[in-house]
Amino acid sequence: MKKVGVLALQGDFEAHQKALQRAGAEVVLVRTAEQLESVNGLVIPGGESTTMLKLLDAEGLTEPLRRFGRHKPIFGTCAGAILVAAKVVNPEQESLGLVDIEVERNAYGRQLDSHVTRLHAAAPLDGDIEAVFIRAPVILHVGPGVRVLATHRDHPVLVEQGRHLVATFHPELTTDASLHKLFLDKVGNGNR
Repeated sequence: MKKVGVLALQGDFEAHQKALQRAGAEVVLVRTAEQLESVNGLVIPGGESTTMLKLLDAEGLTEPLRRFGRHKPIFGTCAGAILVAAKVVNPEQESLGLVDIEVERNAYGRQLDSHVTRLHAAAPLDGDIEAVFIRAPVILHVGPGVRVLATHRDHPVLVEQGRHLVATFHPELTTDASLHKLFLDKVGNGNR
C-alpha cells in the first residue's frame, strides 16, 4: 500500500484523507517534518494560502517541503496549487516554486461565485470529471514542461509537470477518486 501524506495544518485535509483511502492509499496527516519524511507523496489541500504559508513557517516546514518536492510527488489543489506555483500574482506572494505555472489568487471571484461543473480531462484520465470551484485560483501561464490535462473558461485548471499534479478545484469534494488514483500512480512510478 502506498504511504501518502496530506498536509494537515489548515484547510480541507480530512476530505483528501478519505479520497486517498478510497483510492487505496495509507494516509498520514502531516504536521511535522518527521511525518513529511515518512511519506512517498504529499497532497497540499485547499484552504487559505497566506495562512498556510504562515503555518508552514511557524512549524518549520517551508524548506523541508521544498526539498520534498524536488524528489517526491506533490498534488496541490486550490490553495495547494497556489503554494506549489512558480509565481503568484494579485497580490504577489511567496510560493514553493515547484511547478512552472503562474497563478492568480481567487480569480473566479468571491465565495458566492463558487460552482460545480464537468470537465473533459485528457489522457491518462481521458474522460469527464466533476470539478468543484471555491474561490479558485486561475492558472495564467504554464511553462514549457507543464502538460495541461483540463481547461475551464479558457484557462488550465488541471496540469502536471513531471511528478507533480495541480488542480485549481477541489476533487476531494466529489465521489470520483480518479485524480487521487492518478496521483497514486505518480507516487508508485519511481517519483518521475
